[in-house]
Amino acid sequence: QVKVVESGGGLVQPGGSLRLSCAASGSVFSFNNMDWYRQAPGKERELVTAITRGGTANYADSVKGRFTASRDNAKNTVYLQMNGLKPEDTATYYCNVRFRLTLGGYEIALWGQGTQVTVSS
Repeated sequence: QVKVVESGGGLVQPGGSLRLSCAASGSVFSFNNMDWYRQAPGKERELVTAITRGGTANYADSVKGRFTASRDNAKNTVYLQMNGLKPEDTATYYCNVRFRLTLGGYEIALWGQGTQVTVSS
């Protein structure tokens, strides 16, 4: 069974920092993209950063220069370092992991349960 678990959310003051983690586990052939999304109340879920297996990350314009994604393939874990947090960053942050169960198999996407980030004074 494949699992995706996020952690690291919390309450932080504007200008503060948080580091989110997303750990994937299970018997798979490969974990591919491991992406971060967020969803604020009343808004659609949006892509924050997409990070490939090779570690190449692309960012939404709203977080460029403030957020940094990194990946540890040995641990099947991605991290999202969030600096300079703003109230508009308040949202539930979700990890989406794509994986293949077998060589040449189709790619499957799985969501984690999310972790809440609240930026407020």
